[in-house]
Amino acid sequence: MSSYDVIVIGSGPGGYVAAIRCAQLGLKTACVEGRETLGGTCLNVGCIPSKALLHASHMLHEAEHNFAEMGLKGKSPSVDWKQMLTYKQSTVDSNTKGIEFLFKKNKIDWLKGWGSVPEAGKVKVGDEVHEAKNIIIATGSEPSSLPGVEVDEKVVVTSTGALELGKVPKKLVVIGAGVIGLELGSVYARLGSEVTVVEFLDAVTPGMDPEVQKVFQRMLKKQGLEFIMGAAVQKTEASKTKAKVHYKLRKDDSEHVLDADVVLVATGRKPVHDGLGIDALGVELTKRGQIAVDKNWQTSAKGIYAIGDVIEGPMLAHKAEDEGIAVAEVIAGKHGHVNYGVIPGVIYTHPEVANVGETEATLKEAGRAYKVGKFSFMGNARAKAVFAGDGFVKILADKETDRILGAHIIGPGAGDLIHEVCVAMEFGASAQDLAMTCHAHPTYSEAVREAALACGDGPIHM
Repeated sequence: MSSYDVIVIGSGPGGYVAAIRCAQLGLKTACVEGRETLGGTCLNVGCIPSKALLHASHMLHEAEHNFAEMGLKGKSPSVDWKQMLTYKQSTVDSNTKGIEFLFKKNKIDWLKGWGSVPEAGKVKVGDEVHEAKNIIIATGSEPSSLPGVEVDEKVVVTSTGALELGKVPKKLVVIGAGVIGLELGSVYARLGSEVTVVEFLDAVTPGMDPEVQKVFQRMLKKQGLEFIMGAAVQKTEASKTKAKVHYKLRKDDSEHVLDADVVLVATGRKPVHDGLGIDALGVELTKRGQIAVDKNWQTSAKGIYAIGDVIEGPMLAHKAEDEGIAVAEVIAGKHGHVNYGVIPGVIYTHPEVANVGETEATLKEAGRAYKVGKFSFMGNARAKAVFAGDGFVKILADKETDRILGAHIIGPGAGDLIHEVCVAMEFGASAQDLAMTCHAHPTYSEAVREAALACGDGPIHM
């Protein structure tokens, strides 16, 4: 029987980061993972492979639509789907092997297999039982489905199956207009699929800034995605090569059917903790089935902690990473902290969409007086030079103190630009602080400064 200071169950972004930080703090650490490779959903069948396909398909879009205008003439490239999947897998492999290297570098033991907690202070992996003073549950999440929708990962697929289809489908129906559905929907639309998105609500990307939602949907429609909003999917019927999606419109209860070669079920994710045996240990769950934790990420069972998608909060890799670092600090007797008010969200379509902090809707609901500074990328020289003038930056600031409360960006490099605002918010900066900071020209980031200026006397270039 091996004995450790910490055993982490799960090697996704939360788990592997927690393990590395624990090791850095001098704690003898092991990490349990049943997959053949480390990195969890994110590195293997989520964030990383999807970004590879998004990049590859965007390059195709640029070649088909913008190269000629830039004087780059010639036959448009054809799609070698098999090679594109090989490129995707090579990207995954380099990242997962990188985590394995970091484990060796930090002297972290990889306990290969699926873990359970038979009793406090012990973790079972296969037939072996290991002792641990502290246990961190970082088992992540899995795709959720709908009643009447049976996933086979061939014709009716989750994001996992959508990343390894045998061929590019002629017709793709996406159930759900959230981040995953829109990212993968845009990949296949660029590759030539007829993509139809069916969404229960009346707006895409629920919870985001309403203005961004409208502009984003309009941009995606320009790219060829079709939307059926306010539609409740009743069931799917699948054969070996085709599927039908039955849905009912909420406004009039009329029933409709869509034909598809592939159906992507992108209706959210749910926490994974079945099989851990934590129920017998008295670990409490929330009403939504997540593991309940206190301010130190400790469960109701002493010495057992939980982070990432299995607890409350946005199911984001970087949120899990922050919690992984924080819980390691707590276990080591230090102070762990996560600022949940400054966790950005990004959608990696083209253009990208990013947000952090409050929206106008949440501020209105709270009755807080605020002001809006907005700047269009059409006023940004760099964006116009690369055919990326659509979109805008919106900054929300307190009406009296000018303190930045949130930001919403749709446009080129939004996923990187948002972090300038994150740092500003972490330091409690005002919009004026950001506006007075010199920004290099020509860069996309100037649009952020101009939006900050718009919170005051107004932008310069609009």
